Amino acid sequence: MKTLKDAKIGDTVKVVKLHGEGPLKRRVMDMGITKGVEIYVRKVAPLGDPVEITVRGYELSLRRMDAEIVEIA
Repeated sequence: MKTLKDAKIGDTVKVVKLHGEGPLKRRVMDMGITKGVEIYVRKVAPLGDPVEITVRGYELSLRRMDAEIVEIA
């Protein structure tokens, strides 16, 4: 299983599934990350946290912990 935290800078990936439960999953979905949406990985901080992505036309910074629940293809 490949997750968003494994994506490299410049990759465009598609969300397959969101893992996790409760407030964490709800927060990620509220950011616009849902099944089937395409995500472009813009930047990754030097130590890997956070990851800057473009989703649905806007920029978003996502912690590695949050990126781990997003399964991609």
